[in-house]
Amino acid sequence: MVMDPLLPFDYRRLKADLRDSLFGQHIASDVVLKAVSSFMTDSNPNKPLVLSFHGTTGTGKNHVAKIIARNIYKEGEKCKHVHTYISDYHFPDKRISHIYSAQLKQLIIQAVYWFPRSMFIFDEMDKMHPQLIDFIKPFLDYNAHVDGVSFNKAIFIFLSNAVGNVITEVALDFWRSGKERKEIRMNSKELETKISEKYILYITSGFSHSSLIDYHLIDHYVPFLPLELKHVYQCVIVEMMHMNFMPNYDLAGEVARDMPYYPEKERAFAVKGCPAPCLQGLWSNKYLSIACLVLSICLVQLLSLSFGVLPVGVGLGLFQ
Repeated sequence: MVMDPLLPFDYRRLKADLRDSLFGQHIASDVVLKAVSSFMTDSNPNKPLVLSFHGTTGTGKNHVAKIIARNIYKEGEKCKHVHTYISDYHFPDKRISHIYSAQLKQLIIQAVYWFPRSMFIFDEMDKMHPQLIDFIKPFLDYNAHVDGVSFNKAIFIFLSNAVGNVITEVALDFWRSGKERKEIRMNSKELETKISEKYILYITSGFSHSSLIDYHLIDHYVPFLPLELKHVYQCVIVEMMHMNFMPNYDLAGEVARDMPYYPEKERAFAVKGCPAPCLQGLWSNKYLSIACLVLSICLVQLLSLSFGVLPVGVGLGLFQ
């Protein structure tokens, strides 16, 4: 008996996951929750779900793609039906884009033929050759059938750092006017329109030469806002837990504060966002001794618990 790789879709589970593991991205959370829920509860959608994530590095685009995957598939992003392509890695040589196109077509058709609810994640879309992007178009259209295969139940997610400056400018405008970041919405300063228009004008982006925008095949342009210090702090805490440390809130605060922010004096938004800074901060020379101390305490605790005795002074309080 073949095991169904899909989870029963649960709106409340996805909502809770976005709330608990995505920090500072209220727009992305709202749009993704509504779009994915509507699509996954439709037994016969008339087109694939196509999401385009935009923002600077470290704001959570890859993270949200993983959240979507783990709320659809039992094995999450590791499921064989989740296919990830990175422009510079999978399609490095622009001179042979025609070969990549033929290979990609075969891979996508085979994947959806065998499993209609397949997911395709394309990272660094702004670096992808226009020929490859236009090649993807037939899979995204309404009632799309390619070589007799229907793509209406597939999911395509595009990730791009391009036009992150547009999103940043909107956030800075709100900050300069004394408004809170959480007040930014999709219709704030026509944010979604600016993103799509910027792609058309963006010379180095494949989208600017693509018919994806012209034919309105992208269902949602999702902006990822620059993060504030409190969001980076939350990321560090989560990273500690992922590394199997008890959260050290003082250390997390120090790591978060030590990251670069802009504008330089006011330090409104983080330059690098969430992912790498957490690990880099924890394992930089400045924090190496503290990290080693934490590891030593963890080891002592493990050994002590094994013998049923916990040495004085090596309680969980040291992590508080």
